[in-house]
Amino acid sequence: MAGREKGGFWVGAAAALFYPVTWLARRVYLGAERIPREGAALLVLNHVSHMDPAVDAVFVHRNKRVPRFMAKDSVASAPVFGRIFLGSGGIPVYRGSASAGDSLRAAHQALRDGKIVVIYPEGTVTKEPGHWPKRSFTGAARLALENDVPVIPIARWGTQDILDFYKKKVRFFPRGTVTHSVGEPIDLSAYRGTEPTAAVLREVTELMMDRVTELLADIRGERPPATKPPADDTTSK
Repeated sequence: MAGREKGGFWVGAAAALFYPVTWLARRVYLGAERIPREGAALLVLNHVSHMDPAVDAVFVHRNKRVPRFMAKDSVASAPVFGRIFLGSGGIPVYRGSASAGDSLRAAHQALRDGKIVVIYPEGTVTKEPGHWPKRSFTGAARLALENDVPVIPIARWGTQDILDFYKKKVRFFPRGTVTHSVGEPIDLSAYRGTEPTAAVLREVTELMMDRVTELLADIRGERPPATKPPADDTTSK
């Protein structure tokens, strides 16, 4: 069994900042043994609250790995948090700019280096009234197809009841529960070696997010809507 992955100063700073956040709720981890203890992996998650990165980072760190998050470039420029994000290996995503390709190149390199990359294919917190996943961007599919690493779906639920910026809601009491459910690695063997056309990337994206949605439905004991709400940006198509 591999020991804890070394993170350095900035990962320690992130841990000092984020671990107390997770004390706001009870934690339930389902299938956490599916997080590889060594080697590269792409973790694909849903996004229901601006609190998600903090609890997801702690979840991965508790499983002895250092998460490399892909997040909008505005995160990297935020005071204090932006420095921690970049210093701990975070990968800023520059959509719709000349630097957009740099984001994927950095993520590809992290995977080649045997790191854990965490991505929210939806790009932003869902605005779907029931907090179900919306139509997602295809960058995660490109990463998954161009790197022969485990692609692991994870659903997380409960953070939306603690912090919801869209509804201007913050609730620390009564103490809630945040659940992470980790699925089996997604079998993409049928797609490997094929040309990553727009249609293929869209199909793989839907496959990944369907797996995440299935895990989320199991946590919630509910069924998702028949159709996904659109993404916030047409570049997801």
